[in-house]
Amino acid sequence: MIVNTCRKLAGNTNFQGFIIVVIALNAVFMGLETNREITQSYGQLLYILDRTIQGIFVIEIFIRVTSFWPSISKFFKDGWNVFDFTVIALSLIPTIGPFATVARVARILRVARLISLSEDLKLIIGTMLKSIPSLGHVSMLLVLLMYVYGVIGWHFFHQIDPDRWGTLGAAVMSLFEILTLEGWIEMQNAVIGVLPYAWMFFVSFIVIAVFVVVNLFIAVVLNNLQKIQNQILKKK
Repeated sequence: MIVNTCRKLAGNTNFQGFIIVVIALNAVFMGLETNREITQSYGQLLYILDRTIQGIFVIEIFIRVTSFWPSISKFFKDGWNVFDFTVIALSLIPTIGPFATVARVARILRVARLISLSEDLKLIIGTMLKSIPSLGHVSMLLVLLMYVYGVIGWHFFHQIDPDRWGTLGAAVMSLFEILTLEGWIEMQNAVIGVLPYAWMFFVSFIVIAVFVVVNLFIAVVLNNLQKIQNQILKKK
């Protein structure tokens, strides 16, 4: 009887919506706690609300775990279920004593549970995680490109603009700033009076690093997003 009730609740969209609302309220209350005046005036009320929300989360996780009875191990085969269970378990630690910091972090992570309850957000996170290996190769390409351009920039500009190009480290930092497309005009103007063809250095780096490499990042993410979506469709 209890197991059937838990299964119905766990799969009920209204129940899931209620938990999302509670998580959102939890985020609001935690934000209010950062205001000293509000804490001084309503500290006790905020504490009661926090304990109430904590109780709701414990009941929710109990319902979800019980819904898998007698194969409770299946609940922990889903990474998002493990995340939810861990966050709730850690948030039960007292906020005083040697584990106070862990308890505070767990309270903050309760807000992140919105991700585990939203299929779209889970899809985005899953895409990001799946893209990490491929993005690593693109990042290596970007690092190599910045190193090469850093050495070239040092040779060309270290005497003209030593603050930005006087060392390899400073040159790489300048190139990193150019990646944001901020300040590169000022960098170019600082050297172009001495080296009229310096614009070729800046323009080529922007074209290769910013437009090509950054678009490679986007392409990798979109490709993995499509793969995950196809996997979901096949399961259905």
